[in-house]
Amino acid sequence: MLPSDPIILLSYVNTKLRDSYASLALLCEEESADEAALRAALAEVGYEYDPAQNQFV
Repeated sequence: MLPSDPIILLSYVNTKLRDSYASLALLCEEESADEAALRAALAEVGYEYDPAQNQFV
């Protein structure tokens, strides 16, 4: 289960992307997370996924 607080979620997801997953799609698949909902939650606090960096920036 992913953290619900958006700032903690950002830190958690970016750490997982850096350390364990080559893409957001793989992270969502392995974590059973809804990619659209994850993107929307982080967009609300001003972050979007950059596939070139494999991070939310």
